[in-house]
Amino acid sequence: MAVGIFDSGLGGLTVLGAINRRLPDLPLVYYGDNANAPYGVRDAADIYELTTAGVSRLFEAGCDLVILACNTASAAALRKMQEAWVPEGKRVLGVFVPLIESLTERQWGDNSPPREVAVKHVALFATPATVRSRAFQRELAFRAIGVDVEAQACGGVVDAIEEGDMILAEALVRSHVEALLRKMPEPDAAVLGCTHYPLVEEIFAAALGPSVQVYSQPALVAESLADYLSRRPEMAGQGADSLFLTTGKPERVSNQATQFLRRKIEFLPA
Repeated sequence: MAVGIFDSGLGGLTVLGAINRRLPDLPLVYYGDNANAPYGVRDAADIYELTTAGVSRLFEAGCDLVILACNTASAAALRKMQEAWVPEGKRVLGVFVPLIESLTERQWGDNSPPREVAVKHVALFATPATVRSRAFQRELAFRAIGVDVEAQACGGVVDAIEEGDMILAEALVRSHVEALLRKMPEPDAAVLGCTHYPLVEEIFAAALGPSVQVYSQPALVAESLADYLSRRPEMAGQGADSLFLTTGKPERVSNQATQFLRRKIEFLPA
């Protein structure tokens, strides 16, 4: 048994890397739906179908706990999955909540009513599907009041990162930041609402300027997972070996993943 990590492609490797650093003895199974990436341009029904198929594969691989390390899947599919699809004894968690809890300075499991927080103006950078879902704003409203969110759909950034074209990725990031700043000239904080974006976090930070605090997900998700497993140790599994599965071409995905994590990664067919 291991903890599963689901992503539409390679972005979830940023979460896996952070979990490896925080919980080095935790066995993981990573599922990348590279054959169908990116999810950010798909409709909600399509995303739900692909996500449930991938999570089912992770359940088959022995994972009782699966993290959707894909903001698009978390935004478009997680709530519906949790309400009517996840089997008894299994758990599926998303990546939005740890991020929002950090942004609003609320502790894990704090179910008190929403309240005013220090941050008032938030810039959200995400895929088109995540922006359309308004899932970030919905989750934020459960915890905070009086926060203005301006969302920017960052078309093309995930594709450029997946293709390894970092020059194009940088140009797109700067263009999207400029577009958002025209709508919200002085954000207090910026949320990178896609697990691919930590790979270009420095570019976002430079384009936004030193006065904007940038919130990125991997370390926050890893810390929340450590807290969760401290309370639910039976979900952690045993063993030390991780497994990497892909719906894409294993050799090509392995080469890309090795560049992402700067260590040898070998994917197998899902």
